[in-house]
Amino acid sequence: MDGRLIYLMGPSGSGKDSLIEAAREPLRELKCEIIRRVITRSAESVGEDAIGVTPEEFERRQQAGEFSLAWQANGLAYGIPAEIDEWLRAGRSVLVNGSRANLRQALERYPTLLPVLLTVKDEVLRERLLRRGRETPEQIDARLARNALFKDRRATDLPVHLIDNSGDLADAVKQLLGLIRLNAEPDQT
Repeated sequence: MDGRLIYLMGPSGSGKDSLIEAAREPLRELKCEIIRRVITRSAESVGEDAIGVTPEEFERRQQAGEFSLAWQANGLAYGIPAEIDEWLRAGRSVLVNGSRANLRQALERYPTLLPVLLTVKDEVLRERLLRRGRETPEQIDARLARNALFKDRRATDLPVHLIDNSGDLADAVKQLLGLIRLNAEPDQT
């Protein structure tokens, strides 16, 4: 039986990387792999545990079929290594740090995926983005505006499971693990 893809999404600053790191060991106990994304951002960039490549290297990898999923966002290219397909076929679940804008493409390729949206209150998100120091206040305002648009679309578009990460990280980890346990096997419809 194939495993299940857990597709974690959320705005920049929502704490996806912190959640993934905090849940790493309990996820292993649930036989859930965590895949590192390939990104055209410098590997020295502060943030997620990703594989940094040049745009040329990313394009080469994409043309060689090394990605199961790939997309562009915020001036960067993102790829999910094709290794996830082997893990899924072996019956292991796989958690990926996905993109809200790429959810439809991901669902087309993995119809049984478990879509999880990490949310955070706007004031908490603003503070996290300011503290991170990667963007100007104007860029942060634009991110918050895009986030509000996605929240509105979510009500009538694709269904997702929500996890609020505005408070204690341990609560978000507990919610994620509970959701994965509850939805351990893909629907057999």
